[in-house]
Amino acid sequence: MCGIVGFTGECQAAPILLDGLSKLEYRGYDSAGIAVKRSDSDRVEVVKVKGRLQELVNKTNGGQAVEGHCGIGHTRWATHGEPSVTNAHPHSADDDNVVGVHNGIIENYVELRTKLSKKGYSFYSQTDTEILIKLVDYYYKKYQIGPIDAIAKTMVRVRGSYALAVMFKDYPGEIYVARKDSPMIIGTNAEGTFVASDVPAILSYTRQVYYIGNLEMARLNRDGATFFDLNGDEVKKPLVEIKWDAEAAEKGGYEHFMMKEIHEQPKAVRDTIASVLNEAGELDLTSVGLSDEEIRDISQITIVACGSAYHAGIAAQYVIEDLAQIPVRVELGSEFRYRKPLLDPKGLVVVITQSGETADTLAALREAKELGVKTLAIVNVVGSSIAREADSVFYTLAGPEIAVATTKGYSTQLIACYLLAMQFAKVRGCIQESYYQELVSEIQTLPEKIDRIIEDKERIQWFASKFAHAHDIFFVGRGVDYAICMEGSLKVKEVSYVHSEAYAAGELKHGTISLIEDGTLVIGVLTQSALYEKSLSNLKEVQSRGAYLMGLTTYGHYEIEDTVDFNVYVPKTDEHFSASLAVIPLQLLGYYIAVARGLDVDKPRNLAKSVTVE
Repeated sequence: MCGIVGFTGECQAAPILLDGLSKLEYRGYDSAGIAVKRSDSDRVEVVKVKGRLQELVNKTNGGQAVEGHCGIGHTRWATHGEPSVTNAHPHSADDDNVVGVHNGIIENYVELRTKLSKKGYSFYSQTDTEILIKLVDYYYKKYQIGPIDAIAKTMVRVRGSYALAVMFKDYPGEIYVARKDSPMIIGTNAEGTFVASDVPAILSYTRQVYYIGNLEMARLNRDGATFFDLNGDEVKKPLVEIKWDAEAAEKGGYEHFMMKEIHEQPKAVRDTIASVLNEAGELDLTSVGLSDEEIRDISQITIVACGSAYHAGIAAQYVIEDLAQIPVRVELGSEFRYRKPLLDPKGLVVVITQSGETADTLAALREAKELGVKTLAIVNVVGSSIAREADSVFYTLAGPEIAVATTKGYSTQLIACYLLAMQFAKVRGCIQESYYQELVSEIQTLPEKIDRIIEDKERIQWFASKFAHAHDIFFVGRGVDYAICMEGSLKVKEVSYVHSEAYAAGELKHGTISLIEDGTLVIGVLTQSALYEKSLSNLKEVQSRGAYLMGLTTYGHYEIEDTVDFNVYVPKTDEHFSASLAVIPLQLLGYYIAVARGLDVDKPRNLAKSVTVE
């Protein structure tokens, strides 16, 4: 959620920090700050602002006004304490001996604050981060130990999640970092060493990175990084090359990242399919880590995810159960970890996440592993916490996704779920070989069909401008179409701030229809032929109560034009795959409504790209 950047080396630090923070704006933030060790004194200069990063850029003259070769920076997304300059990071110990930034939440901060107050510490902010920094300072001074030992004692004492980066007055030119359940990477090049909470922050400087493990620490200086475990023993780490092209994290001529990423979906889908398709034209899940024997023995599947990934899981439930005849349950990560789930030891827990760092999903993964159940992660970010901890990993090949509202990340998650469903169905003998081959051929046509939908985006743009100031939008559908509605509704509400809800169409008469007024926009999704007439009947029910209807269906269902006020068609495909096509117009709708309302599409208010805290 918050963003961390740090640098120590030969170059001026402040411009690098500001540039790195700009690459992390998509994560969501309300304030920003940097701390740089001055070259001309032993003082660490701290500059903080409330609001957009540009305010910090202006205040520091693009970083030129803050000289020094070692520094840390931060964009804050408020958890403890309101957005303000005082609560913004970095935070300092009372005598500025330790200065630091922190992502995450310290759960026992009240207890720690009371302890430190008794030891003579005073507090100027409402944040848990200030308490964390002063606890490091307390152990450093009390035991007269080095930074690594002081941080280790702090890690043992605090409860919660964190990525921590601190500088000590007594150790100029060095940055000390620690991690527990919050993402952090270390990068290196000939000019120095970098730390960041996500790859895009340092991608323009280096592709050579280390992944710091959970409950590990590191010392950074201009020559590189040294890693330690909680006992203070050195840990050896492999240097990993990031494969992303730096240009992939840039807008490339598009007005917004969200539109760029909508257009990148055909390639992302094509690449994800190709990753498990062998030369014989058959699926091969060897790289995923699932053998045919394991697939045959699985008794049930539990899918755990949050947000859009949860919606992908809902669609997957319909597809997997229909094709592979395996019971599937879909759980919200935030609920799964607290309700003592009953899992079959022969079952499979599938966790879905773009970032691989979603806190609730990561906790669910660990819960499943503790219960001895096999786990599979569908994840986009290589080397992320969930990718490292799951028993098996299906990497989606979406590339870096910068916009907060996911598009290509969701689409590749759907594809991964389809591919699993197809292979499970074949291995377990639930479908004929001929139909399996048809599915393999058809899924490879999806990229071209997505392209065709995107090419017709001007119709969606016109319609979005018509309803840019709607107060309520309702999405209705049945079966897989209901899952599509859930994602379409989320896309609208998260980027345009228009209230929208998704309902199973058959539930309209059970209360929801009372919300329909003259002119209320109702969007019906009708791609499932067996449910088409029933869904169309539901649309007529709300139309008779004054609703304005948009219909979304496949080419050939032209009779829908006699009922709806505006219609959108998508190409025909096997109906198991319909979500991949029907979601595209809804992504475009959310985008164009937000643009028409003059909103910040890529960085919606109050939202963060990766939710790494509860």
